[in-house]
Amino acid sequence: MDTPITRAEHEEFRKRIEEENKRQNCRINKLEDTFEKINSLATSTEKLATSMEAMLKEQEEQGGRLKILEERDGEKWRKVVGYIVTAVVGIVVGFIFTQIGIGG
Repeated sequence: MDTPITRAEHEEFRKRIEEENKRQNCRINKLEDTFEKINSLATSTEKLATSMEAMLKEQEEQGGRLKILEERDGEKWRKVVGYIVTAVVGIVVGFIFTQIGIGG
């Protein structure tokens, strides 16, 4: 049958419940803090990924501009070499013609 519990038993049970509630509340607070940290980390990671994407695009654009500049410098160098070769060939041909008496 149902036997009523004493006031002391009731107080002991109430204390145990309160202590368990305190432990659970502490665990919940720690979990909430951890969740906030994880959420903050996820947000930071997303921002970092976005920033890296922008940096990659900028680096690709700079690479394209650098390639154009390198090609332009190479093109100028080839023109200069071409002019020098033309001048040297002209001098040699002129010298040969002078030696054989064709030139002025």
